Amino acid sequence: MGFFPDEVVQLILARLPVKSLFRIKTVCKHWYRLASDKYFVQLYNEIAVKNLMLLVEISESVESQSSLICVDNWRGVSEFSLDFLHNRVKVRASCNGLLCCSSIADKGVYYVCNPVTREFKLLPKRSERPLTRFYPDGEATLVGLACDLSAHKFNVVLAGYHRTFGHRPDGTFICLIYDSDTNKWRKFISFQDDQFSHMNRNQVVFVNGALHWLTGSSSRILALDLDCDVWRKISLPDEVCYGSGNRIYLLESDGCLSVIQISDVWMKTWVLKDYYSEEWHATDRVSLRCIKVLVPSIFPISQTSECVFFATHQQVLVYHWKSKLWKEMYSVKNSSTLPLWFSAHAFRSTIFSCN
Repeated sequence: MGFFPDEVVQLILARLPVKSLFRIKTVCKHWYRLASDKYFVQLYNEIAVKNLMLLVEISESVESQSSLICVDNWRGVSEFSLDFLHNRVKVRASCNGLLCCSSIADKGVYYVCNPVTREFKLLPKRSERPLTRFYPDGEATLVGLACDLSAHKFNVVLAGYHRTFGHRPDGTFICLIYDSDTNKWRKFISFQDDQFSHMNRNQVVFVNGALHWLTGSSSRILALDLDCDVWRKISLPDEVCYGSGNRIYLLESDGCLSVIQISDVWMKTWVLKDYYSEEWHATDRVSLRCIKVLVPSIFPISQTSECVFFATHQQVLVYHWKSKLWKEMYSVKNSSTLPLWFSAHAFRSTIFSCN
């Protein structure tokens, strides 16, 4: 590549998988320098985030050791391992190439890691009392990860209903926020009356400097502004109809909030074009008749303007908006595994460092 300017070489390198990029860096000092400077890291991440993937944990049961697979619309299926953490963990959240994992054996122990570069950070212990005071299961109700690629920082959010031992929860909602800039936790308290299903907790979306969850009743979106530590509620599109066989999901679409409604025969999507005035636009309406047998068990996990990934009990499917074609990307061989949608997350492959 000695015939090309450095800028052209960097544009080529920025389209390589991370493992190939690491091998390229060992070729010579010049390529190592090109692939290591701040401009290239930013360029690589900007290109990488356009290729949305699906990350799923494959496990026989809740207690068994799990493995990770990544389904990539460009490169197919690959396997990941979190063995570099030297702990049995569960993936709790994903954002822009980073994962937030909690230790299965040691409650209250959290990691943030990049599974591609195998870098990780053990989050400091909190001064807050143990999470057993969260309601209802000894864990935080909501776990969120916000990775801001442009600001080179990340936040981890643990939020849940507080109760004194022997009493019912009183609506007090405790929120703990870890800031990578300060390497410290901060805390604020509010009052909430929302509940969250398993899928609602999994599908946390980071856009516009805030984390977003769909409430259990699918009546609104609960947003946490990380700049001013304030909860706000965002209305869903007027056309969204929950119940009567309809299911609602919250996703991201090219930097915007998106809502998908699935019924027996139709999938409808909306995108929040104007975040602050809450202006929703209907973007697509897709017939599900060709996959009718799968509709009851299909869950949308991640999407872009080009395609949307779905997880079922044993399959990962992708639907391409332009060609209107469905494609099976992955299928579990062992019928005894937990449903794929139970532990599926949107994922992007970046070289963002969690240190």
